[in-house]
Amino acid sequence: MPKNIAIIVKGYPRLSETFIAQEILELEKSGLNIHIISLRKPTDHKIHPIHNEIKSLVKYLPEYLYLEVSRVVKSWWKIKKCEGYRKAYLVWRKDLKSDFSLSRFRRFGQAIVLAAELPSNIEHIHAHFLHTPASVAQYTAILRGLEWSCSAHAVDIWTTPEAELKGKLMSCSWIVTCTRTNYERLSFLAHDSSKVFLAYHGIDLNRFRNTSPNYSDRTGLKKLDPVRILSVGRAVEKKGYVNLLEALAAIQDNLNWHFTHVGGGPLKPKLQRLADKLGINNNITWLGSQTQEAVILEYKKTDIFVLPCIIAHNGDRDGLPNVLMEAQSIGLPCISTNISAIPELIDHEKTGLLVSYENNEMLINALTRFITSPDDRSKMGLAGRLKVLNGFDFRDCIEKIFPLFDLPLKRELKR
Repeated sequence: MPKNIAIIVKGYPRLSETFIAQEILELEKSGLNIHIISLRKPTDHKIHPIHNEIKSLVKYLPEYLYLEVSRVVKSWWKIKKCEGYRKAYLVWRKDLKSDFSLSRFRRFGQAIVLAAELPSNIEHIHAHFLHTPASVAQYTAILRGLEWSCSAHAVDIWTTPEAELKGKLMSCSWIVTCTRTNYERLSFLAHDSSKVFLAYHGIDLNRFRNTSPNYSDRTGLKKLDPVRILSVGRAVEKKGYVNLLEALAAIQDNLNWHFTHVGGGPLKPKLQRLADKLGINNNITWLGSQTQEAVILEYKKTDIFVLPCIIAHNGDRDGLPNVLMEAQSIGLPCISTNISAIPELIDHEKTGLLVSYENNEMLINALTRFITSPDDRSKMGLAGRLKVLNGFDFRDCIEKIFPLFDLPLKRELKR
């Protein structure tokens, strides 16, 4: 039974990846000795409390090989003598033919450094995300003669070429993913579907369970007491914030609302310019990235939560955003779109409202309905809260991966 494992992540710690931190912490508590391997240094200036609870050591690989040439050369000189070097090199050369990029060179260089520096007691390698981290995990595992596995999430499944996905699915010992939609896609692509498993992320309900819903009777008719709308998410294309701003601007003038956005991201300046152009920036608060405690405070002040996810031009899309589960666990009525795995959480007209991301009129109507109907907000908010409390406790969800790490499990693993 492997007791010493390396877990490869894109960056650590990251505010947007509490689901990874939750998993690492629970695996630590289960008795695994974990080495966290990060492909890049953190860019967030804040961390969540859970990051302080994690005791695992963190190793940072060279994000840019040319900045640590001596480290890379020293590692290559050591690892090129290993039995698995030629096999790993041939796998990388095959990948390079279909993806001739600096990123592909970087992945192999990082794998060489990791293979050279990985402690000798490491028995297994696990990657979070099936694209870059999985490539480094695969090359390293071959170099060191180890088995590797992966947790697949969203962008990695939908933007990685199918041929590469099939190769990794064949190479890894097992793979777990967090939504039924993802599971069905990976099972279809896998040569052996029995190595694909489903385990929802869930959320730490202890952080939300004691937060009682506080429903207001706001109907948008009072200028000094507008309906409060919240969204939490990075300012990237797949979150659909352009659609949301345009929908907010189209709400009839006699309805009063205030929108708060929590999150950073590269598109934030563009979104702020769009809000100015649409004449609604005075109705918006841009809070930027926040800790989980600060986000919970925003949930408590809110009437409506909205996350109008879309499928981006490059095929990227969300799986099942944790923020929707968080908002529902507090009893917030949620509006989102019927893409990917979101309908696995939100039952339209029962636990929230789902709209088509290609029809912004539906988003306008959903916002207007929740703004003007406190009864609908409370009814669907309470139903959504009940669904999350009964089915998305991360401790129940995370136990489904315990057998994959040869850890004891009380309940049967579900596929």
